[in-house]
Amino acid sequence: MKLNKNISLVILKLNNRYMFKPLCFVIMPFGIKKDADGNEINFDLVYNSLIKPAIEAADMTSIRADEETIDGIIHKPMYERLILCDYAIADLTTANANVFYELGIRHAVKPYTTITLFSSNSKLPFDLNFLRCMPYEYHTNRLLTNLVNDVGVLTNKLLNAKQEKTTDSPIYQLVDGIAFQNSVAHEKTDIFRDNVDYNNDIKTKLLQARTKGKSKDEKKKAVDSIVNQLVVENEETGVLIDIMLSYRAIGDINTMLEFIKAMPNHVQQTVMVQEQLGFALNRAKEHEQAITVLEKVIEGNGPSSETYGIMGRVYKDLFDVARNNENEILAEAYLDKAMETYIKGFRADWRDAYPGVNAVTLIELKGKRERLKKLIPVVEYAVLRKLEAKKPEYWDYATLLELAIIENDESKAKENLIKALSCPIEGVWMFDTTLNNLKLIQEYRIRRDENTETLNEIIKILNEQRAEF
Repeated sequence: MKLNKNISLVILKLNNRYMFKPLCFVIMPFGIKKDADGNEINFDLVYNSLIKPAIEAADMTSIRADEETIDGIIHKPMYERLILCDYAIADLTTANANVFYELGIRHAVKPYTTITLFSSNSKLPFDLNFLRCMPYEYHTNRLLTNLVNDVGVLTNKLLNAKQEKTTDSPIYQLVDGIAFQNSVAHEKTDIFRDNVDYNNDIKTKLLQARTKGKSKDEKKKAVDSIVNQLVVENEETGVLIDIMLSYRAIGDINTMLEFIKAMPNHVQQTVMVQEQLGFALNRAKEHEQAITVLEKVIEGNGPSSETYGIMGRVYKDLFDVARNNENEILAEAYLDKAMETYIKGFRADWRDAYPGVNAVTLIELKGKRERLKKLIPVVEYAVLRKLEAKKPEYWDYATLLELAIIENDESKAKENLIKALSCPIEGVWMFDTTLNNLKLIQEYRIRRDENTETLNEIIKILNEQRAEF
């Protein structure tokens, strides 16, 4: 009972510092506009009396499109909010061109959580039945004539959108299986800078900052100097995520956490940033908060190899803590939990070898050789398939190195060690990740009186390379 209680406390403990209300982006005209029949609509009144109260009643935070423009110009950050916000409402009354354009963008990238509405007293240019548009009562002289009911209906629509995630985009309704992203979740972070288009000048400066000098302090100062010249709230998402990953690359976890907290909410709430928040919290030894954040990501977005992979690392670190405290029962429980979590991640997407190799390592610690024989070939195949399709990286060969060690294949292990060290390495944390796994294997093999000669040699080489980095 005591063991279960300890684990439950870790899993259930909450911290509100990193919890946010979902964002709802409102697409609508502003001020007073006329419909096709010349009827005046006070859209500011509609927003303040109907739409915003419904959003707040649904426990969300409202962002209005016209509030995000500067001098009447629609900027890239506004489009990012339109795309990244969890929910959106579009008022189609008067068939405003900007509203329809922005709604089209939203429908192209979000299969669900977009609600459309219009004044029932106004004519629209085409049949909107396929959009399941919500009418609200508005009359030029008497204004919002059924306000309490309309607020209630809109609130319920938002609450239902939270629960059901019913497809409301006509693009996703009419084209079966449409998808714009099919990348491995883990790779999206690793290859982010290559695959996302954003300010090339800042991208280049951040690259130079991450590689400037030898010390962490020199690199930190260089990144800080770039950040201090920016207005974070107005920067495009690509720049903000590159800064976050730059702090991660130089090992400055505390500043990484502070920067995430300074990001605009619509960026903070993206899956990638929330996953990296979990990663950083764990590195800062705030394990309970990391688990809370990552469980929320899975709850809202479903199983993912990256989210489960990071969560597996949290449980693995808790296993290390319990082991160092000589609490063998708790250590065994966390070892099992970490192994189970990594396996869930690999099952979520077998193309992602990261959770797979970590599951293999933990199975090796438990000495379950028969289970390893089934899993190792699948993990190795995932890495080899990636190597055929993309430019090799450190992690690819580090994974093959670890698999070769577990298989006791000395020549293959040394071959992949050489290839891993020939790849670009961003920070000592990359060495540390590999070394931690190899040292665990070493420790458990020594316990079982198994030969560790090759393993010892490889650990020595990695430590020397780390010291020179």
